[in-house]
Amino acid sequence: MHHALRTGFDSIGLWRRKVVDFGEQRTIELLDDTELNVSSLGFAGGFTGCDGRSLDESIRDALAAVGSAARLNANCLIVIAGGQNNHIRPHRNRLFRQGIDEMLMAAEVAEVTLAIKPMHPVCAGDWSFLNSLEETLELLELYDSEYLKLVYDLYQFPELVESPALIADLVPHLALVQLADSRLPHSIELERCPLGEGKLPLQDTVESLLYAGYDGSFDVELMGSEIEHCDYQQLLTDTYEALTSMFDQFASPVEEQITSRREL
Repeated sequence: MHHALRTGFDSIGLWRRKVVDFGEQRTIELLDDTELNVSSLGFAGGFTGCDGRSLDESIRDALAAVGSAARLNANCLIVIAGGQNNHIRPHRNRLFRQGIDEMLMAAEVAEVTLAIKPMHPVCAGDWSFLNSLEETLELLELYDSEYLKLVYDLYQFPELVESPALIADLVPHLALVQLADSRLPHSIELERCPLGEGKLPLQDTVESLLYAGYDGSFDVELMGSEIEHCDYQQLLTDTYEALTSMFDQFASPVEEQITSRREL
């Protein structure tokens, strides 16, 4: 966290597993010391049993995640649906809806925004059967809650910039935008590279989202073998400079909208 603060970020995305390993209370104390905001907490879900847990176990874990997100004052809790796992479509959907129903009741009481993350079929594997932005929007329309939204991940759906109508439909439902760059087509390995060094349409996508009215956080997803070999502080510095350069032309202040995700 201190690395992110020294670089200039005022928010950070947190991984639940790292919060648990570090200790939730210690994390809260560190957040208080650094005065960093939590843009997102990831993740909960997996209601289709791909990770070997029963539905009841997944729901109990998801409810615990809602409580953790509330205590951390996270702007949103990322939710992953879980893979197909040999279920027929109606049963798969029913399992997921049951999990979301339980989570949403707790989230509305705790005032925690749930952010469902769809994933491209090439990347999803056992992670999620929600493989398109359109399908996820259809799911949100079944609910009438300000506490259920979605995550847009540029790495997963870099072609969004080519669909102005979809951007307009998407923006009112966005809890979070995740930015990344990559030299290679997306894959199950989720290989990223430092921002500005790959081929993804970063600037055009950000510009389109901002002009469509998005005013939430931008998390930067830094992961993959190339990222792991980078010097961490230099990586954050380069990321911040790349974002600052990109955002300078827009009205939205960088300090209020860009965050990093890699370490506590």
